[in-house]
Amino acid sequence: MYPKTLRAMAAALLLSVGTVGMATVVSTTVAEAGVRPAVGNALKQAISLAESGSIGAAEAKVHDAESVGGLTGAENEAIARVKAYVEAKSPNSSTGAKAKFANDYSAGRYGAVVGEDADQLRKTGAFDYESQVVVAQAYYLMGNCEKSIPMLRDLSSGSHASEQVLSVMYSAAYKCGDNDAMRSALERLVQSYNNPKYWSDLLQAAEGTKGLKDHQLLDIYRLRLLTNSLKTAEDYETSAELAIEFKSSTEAQTIVQKGLDAKILSGARDLRLLATAKAQAAADVAALPRTTAAANTAKTGDALVGLGEAYWGMSRYQDAVNAVQAGIKKGVADKDDAQLRLGMAYYGAGQKADAAAAFNAVPKGDDGIAIVAHIWTLYVHTH
Repeated sequence: MYPKTLRAMAAALLLSVGTVGMATVVSTTVAEAGVRPAVGNALKQAISLAESGSIGAAEAKVHDAESVGGLTGAENEAIARVKAYVEAKSPNSSTGAKAKFANDYSAGRYGAVVGEDADQLRKTGAFDYESQVVVAQAYYLMGNCEKSIPMLRDLSSGSHASEQVLSVMYSAAYKCGDNDAMRSALERLVQSYNNPKYWSDLLQAAEGTKGLKDHQLLDIYRLRLLTNSLKTAEDYETSAELAIEFKSSTEAQTIVQKGLDAKILSGARDLRLLATAKAQAAADVAALPRTTAAANTAKTGDALVGLGEAYWGMSRYQDAVNAVQAGIKKGVADKDDAQLRLGMAYYGAGQKADAAAAFNAVPKGDDGIAIVAHIWTLYVHTH
């Protein structure tokens, strides 16, 4: 991945100091300004000297031009332009240091960017936030993950971190294989910008969680559907098949129908999948009285939690809340999964604060259930 945004930043930095083609522009300005020879000749010599790197001599020529008596407005303007050009060419000025920094980055001289250029910016007090991001990006492009990731992590930690910086953080972490940094950047992007692309990247990263169970994978696919980040036929088919597996056939029917409506699903296989989901959904609805009675008389609350999930798939959210609450009260084998189901039910019922509380009741960690609950929490806070 190569973030175009950072190249744009470097280009903007380069243009902001105005060094590209500036000698020609300034020379033309001097020639067209109608200045007297004593002023014009000194300024032209200053431009030539600055172009060759003789900054001190160039500054002396500017001083000669300033010393001519009775300067006109046009002459003062020409002198100011040449003085700015000479300063931009001086590596000892902040303007000149930034010009070299930007030029070296644009030319791919990343060793100079992170070394002498950054040092000079520090000396001139010009090593600002944008410059630090460019240095971090240069380290990344050099393949130095040990330097780039910590810098980008620090730069993206504050509330002022822009979408651009967070995107660079994600790209660098992706290339360097730093899953924690990648997930952190994506979570910040999701929280701040709520873009389907960032949701898609975050959820795809979550699918790679070590030890993720099929039921938890279904919960990720549910979020992908909610965030409009199901993109392929396989996405829709897998999520529908998982919903059927976990006894949420009405939900499966909805998923397949959405895929067909979006023209992503088509053909005999997908029509068979829809027919299977419809038939199973009809059977589940018909059996609800028996299923509910059995769940209510069971010794534990696991069946009630399962019933609540089925209600969720039918969009009967308050019924889902009631069933899962009753199941938790009776006692369940998997308390964390029950809290996840409760959070989903609360969210569906429009009770966002209760949903967040239920998701937050799942212990933090790197296992599948903790990651899924955390991402659902992010979704609640952004929708």
